[in-house]
Amino acid sequence: MTLSAGGRVGLAGAMVVGVAFGMARYAYGLTLPSIRQELGLSELVLGLVASATFAGYLAGLLLAGPLAARRGSRAPTTTGGACGALGAVTVTVAQSPWLLAGGAVLAGSAGGWVWAPYSDIVTRSVAQRQQPRALAIITTGTSGGLVALGGLAALSALGSWRLVWGGIALATVAAAVVNLRLVPRTTPVPRPDGRRGASSLARALRVPGAYSVAYFAVVVIYFTYAADVLQQGDLPAAAVPALYAAIGLTGVVGVATGAVAQRLGSARVAALCLVTVAAALVLLGLASDSLLATAASACIFGVGYMTGSAVLAVWTAELVPDRAGAAFTGCLVVGAVSSVAAPALAGAVVPGLGLGTLLVVTAAVSLLSGVALLLHRSATGSTAAPTAV
Repeated sequence: MTLSAGGRVGLAGAMVVGVAFGMARYAYGLTLPSIRQELGLSELVLGLVASATFAGYLAGLLLAGPLAARRGSRAPTTTGGACGALGAVTVTVAQSPWLLAGGAVLAGSAGGWVWAPYSDIVTRSVAQRQQPRALAIITTGTSGGLVALGGLAALSALGSWRLVWGGIALATVAAAVVNLRLVPRTTPVPRPDGRRGASSLARALRVPGAYSVAYFAVVVIYFTYAADVLQQGDLPAAAVPALYAAIGLTGVVGVATGAVAQRLGSARVAALCLVTVAAALVLLGLASDSLLATAASACIFGVGYMTGSAVLAVWTAELVPDRAGAAFTGCLVVGAVSSVAAPALAGAVVPGLGLGTLLVVTAAVSLLSGVALLLHRSATGSTAAPTAV
C-alpha cells in the first residue's frame, strides 16, 4: 500500500513528535523519584534541572524558525532528533548532576525543535484538503509517546530508571530515520523583515494566543500535580505509569481533530477542550482517593489534552497559511511562558489552599476560559478568514 504525501508526512511527524514531546519531555518527571534516590540529589538541584529542561524546550522553539529559514523546515526536525537521542543517551549513563542536567536539557529541547516546523512542511507539501488531518495526526503522536513512556516506566520497575531513557534514545533514532526517509526537503523561505510582519502575525493570532495562555497553564498544572495526588490517595505504585498510558490511549481521538474542526470550527473545538480539561481537574481534585475516579480523570484529560494541542496546530494553519510554522511557534512560545508561570504561582498558593482546592480552582479557570471563548466566537461569528502576513 502506497501512502499519500499527507500520510507519509503524518506518519513521520507523529513518530518524531511522539518521541520528542510525548516521551523525552515528560520522562524527567516520571523518573525523578528514582533519580533522587540513586544519585542522592537535593530538591533544589532536582528543581533546577527540571527548570533547565523547560529552558531547553523554549530555546528549541526560538531557534527552529531561524534554522528553517536558512536550511528548510526539515532541518529543525533532524536537529531535534539528534538532540533527543544524544540527550537521552547522556541521561542514561549519567553519574553526576552535571551530566544529568546536560542530557535532560538536550532531550527536553527536542520538542521545541520538532513540533512547529511540521506546520510549514504540511502546508507546503500536502494537498490543502488533507492538511487538517495531517496536522492532527502529527500532534496526536504525543499520545503514542505517552503510551510508550508508560510501558517503559512499568519495565523500569523491574530494573532501573535508566531503561526508560535508554528506550527513549532508541525510539528517537528510529523516528529520525523514518523522518529522513518520508519527509521531503523544503526550500528555505525568507522570514519577513521589520515590525510590520510581526504586528500582522500578532493581530491574526490574538484569540488562539489567548487560548494558548489558558490551555498550557491548566495542562501543566495537571501534569505537575497528578503524581502527587495519586501518592496522597494511597493508590498502587502502578497507578502513575497507568495514568500516563491512559492519557495516551484516550488521546488517540485527537487524530479526528482536523475533521471535527472543519465541521464545528477550530475556536469551538478549542473551547470544548478547555471545558473537558476542567472536568478532569475536578475529578482529580475531589476524588483522588478513588481508583475509578482517577482513571476517569486520566481518560477525560487525554481527550481534552491531545485534541486541545492538535486544534492549535490546525487553527494557526487556517489563520496564517503562508506562515503556519511561525504562527504555531508564536502560540507555543506564549504557551511556554504560561507553563513557566503557572507552576510557580501554584507552588506559592498550595500551602494555603491545599492541593485538592488548587486543582478545583484551576478547573474553574479552565471552564471560564472555555466559556469565554465560546461567547467570543458567538459574538464574532466563525473564525476569521485566513490571513497572509
